[in-house]
Amino acid sequence: MVVIPTYNEADNLPDLAQALFALGLPDLHLLIVDDASPDGTGEVAERLRGQYPGRMHVIHRSGKLGLGTAYITGFRYALDRGADFIVQMDADFSHSPTYVPRLLEPLDRYDVVVGSRYVPGGRLDERWNWWRHLLSWWANSVYTRLILGIQVRDATAGFKAWRRETLEGIDLSRIRSNGYVFQVEMAYVTEKLGYRVLEVPIYFEDRRIGRSKMSVPVKLEAAWRVWELRWRYRHLQRVKSVATATPAPDHL
Repeated sequence: MVVIPTYNEADNLPDLAQALFALGLPDLHLLIVDDASPDGTGEVAERLRGQYPGRMHVIHRSGKLGLGTAYITGFRYALDRGADFIVQMDADFSHSPTYVPRLLEPLDRYDVVVGSRYVPGGRLDERWNWWRHLLSWWANSVYTRLILGIQVRDATAGFKAWRRETLEGIDLSRIRSNGYVFQVEMAYVTEKLGYRVLEVPIYFEDRRIGRSKMSVPVKLEAAWRVWELRWRYRHLQRVKSVATATPAPDHL
């Protein structure tokens, strides 16, 4: 099941659903978790549910309740319905649906597969300016790794494929982050518990339609909350068998 939280993504959703179902994956289901988007995203999702009966699922929440709780809600929904593999991704096409099969394929050998911008072969949109490139790289490959001691290079990656056993073993009730640092918390706990992580290179495209939700206050909050994560999980035993692997450079 593909889990996608949405807030004001009405213009992107029809094309995204079409692209995902066009992959030809016979058991692919799509779950939209919408936070009462004022642009009518929830209504668009309902129309799509009629277009893809039995394969399209929608959860309507009462307001803008946050990215972290949206994913937790979506993950639990997928697990409750017996999904063996759960993909998380954005709705704005920064995560290309064409990568979904590539993320799923290694799950017979790894516990979570990360679509990464910062491994060999990974790339960022060329339209980003140098400051945005530098800030993103520093936050992921230097700041977060230095403070938390994690091996994954793209700590804030939001494009991942999970085995159900991994999400069950993490114990989603322990995850508290509700902003973009949710991705960091999931990465940190995953590694501390010894799960096998593979980073697969992707091209990260800037959103096609709409405005980015990563404002300066959101970025600053994420930065200081990394320290909070270090303190919160200070007693969580790190399992030495963790294997974080990076594939050879790929042509994308």
